[in-house]
Amino acid sequence: MNILGISCFYHDSAAALIKDGKIIAAAQEERFTRKKHDSGFPSNAVNYCLQEGNITLEDIDYVSFYDKPFLKFERILETYLAFAPVGFDSFIKAIPLWLKEKLWIPDLIKKQLNGYEGKIIYPEHHESHAASAFYASPFQEAAFLTLDGVGEWATSSWGVGRGNELDIHYEIRFPHSIGLLYSAFTYYTGFKVNSGEYKVMGLAPYGEETFVKTIKDNLIDIKDDGSFKLNMEYFNYCAGLTMTNEKFDKLFGAPPRKSETTISQREMDLARSVQSVTEEVMLKTARHIRKTTGMKNLVMAGGVALNCVGNGKILEEKIFDKIWIQPAAGDAGGALGCALYTWHRYLGNSRKADGLNDFQYGSYLGPDFGDQEIEDFLSKNNLKHRKLTKEEKYDTLAEILATENVIGWFSGRMEFGPRALGGRSIIGDPRSPKMQEIMNLKIKFRESFRPFAPSVMGEKVDEFFEIENLDPYHTSPYMLLVAPVKKELQTPMTEEQEKLFGIEKLNILRSTMPAITHVDYSARIQTVHENTNPEYYRLIKAFDKKTGCAVIINTSFNVRGEPIVCNPEDAYRCFMRTNMDYLVLGDYLLTKTEQSEYVENIDWREEFELD
Repeated sequence: MNILGISCFYHDSAAALIKDGKIIAAAQEERFTRKKHDSGFPSNAVNYCLQEGNITLEDIDYVSFYDKPFLKFERILETYLAFAPVGFDSFIKAIPLWLKEKLWIPDLIKKQLNGYEGKIIYPEHHESHAASAFYASPFQEAAFLTLDGVGEWATSSWGVGRGNELDIHYEIRFPHSIGLLYSAFTYYTGFKVNSGEYKVMGLAPYGEETFVKTIKDNLIDIKDDGSFKLNMEYFNYCAGLTMTNEKFDKLFGAPPRKSETTISQREMDLARSVQSVTEEVMLKTARHIRKTTGMKNLVMAGGVALNCVGNGKILEEKIFDKIWIQPAAGDAGGALGCALYTWHRYLGNSRKADGLNDFQYGSYLGPDFGDQEIEDFLSKNNLKHRKLTKEEKYDTLAEILATENVIGWFSGRMEFGPRALGGRSIIGDPRSPKMQEIMNLKIKFRESFRPFAPSVMGEKVDEFFEIENLDPYHTSPYMLLVAPVKKELQTPMTEEQEKLFGIEKLNILRSTMPAITHVDYSARIQTVHENTNPEYYRLIKAFDKKTGCAVIINTSFNVRGEPIVCNPEDAYRCFMRTNMDYLVLGDYLLTKTEQSEYVENIDWREEFELD
């Protein structure tokens, strides 16, 4: 039986294919269209899933859509009516889109899928999130927590999954939303909503908790069980075209920062403060869930579950024995969740988990390109390259990394979710004091404060990071947990350095791995395992053999404003637009200095869209 899951029309559209309960393929539409956060119908992602599953549309038994459009429309109408006549400008922009497209999902799906006449299943938005977290997890039973901006009405929910059962016990409803509170501060600090939240998280350690009391006294009332209410007098997202209003500006003493202007200490303090409040909600909710359900394991999804600092705090406090977070925690993961929901909950198919291995296969669920396809691309464009044998590949690349070169790494299947996990990554030496600046400013073309994540051999994670409470072989494969660098690897600050504030802290060397050690001595960890990504694992193992460091820098293979690369042409284009030194396409190695002839033949100097 084949089930096609679809999410679209808001941000990060995606498609996923489940065959007899097994996850076969999943991908975001943006990777194919090259339009970041593409919200359109995921036609390209659907076609890829069908191709990967070696089936046609006629073989699809069920289509599942990740939310209930009519219920969401009900919420939008009721909200506009409640605030009328305020919000008329927003209303006349939103309603035509609904009347033209979003209310006609069955007809649209049938049209886009060439006349599909089968059954379409509509789980609620948070059911899709919960299903993506629980059914893909390694646990036979677990509590689940979903936190995001808003689905239909729910903004937060928690409950319990057992076997193939999935039951929501409690939810918080719109307009009260921890995700929208975080997005309000994303907007206010000058970043783009639904894409810049991770910048706020990265900026937070440079700030102080100056505004925590202001936020808690005026914006949000948090109860001991983690439930909360927002004071809507300060927000504009219910009926306006912005997240915050003039009363919010007055409370914090200024209008929102304009995009691309200088980031001040004030923005850093705002980021730190909203991060602290969000962590408080996450921790109190997690404690309440553990006390109420008695479950030893927790699974998480929803956009707020991408807040790896908050996740790390839940882990650090040992509230649950084990935690598993859906790597595609945002709306894209809804495509996978609704398909899994249809198989297990709607159709009642059984599920057996072993407690160790999840069903996500490292989240390597996107397209793969074999030697022949890569060779055809290189030959067609007359690109100078060298094919590496398996015997020489890893030692050669380890030597390149150890001499402070940056490599574009394109290997195996593309990752599903927002994180590069060693399929489409830019990699470097974490021991290099200058590598963070090089990769941020000369390769990623992004803000200098942004930290980089380490990829570490799974069995050696505890040699480099203070991370406990989980089996070291299954610790953090999806880069969704933050933990401190080991004390003995840290470099204490001098008295003079202790006096520095904000961005002045940026260039202080904080450990023997300065390029991946954030300003608060933390790191967003990805553990790499031979059974899910043998190529990437062997590369890190070779680097460890050469340097004694089983860690490399891993950042997504893209530049600012661009989705992660999908195919060899995307990879080469990104390689040539940046100061990367080498490109690895499967077993083929390309050197930047040897590509000069081809540079003259392509238009690679176009402007990047800035967030």
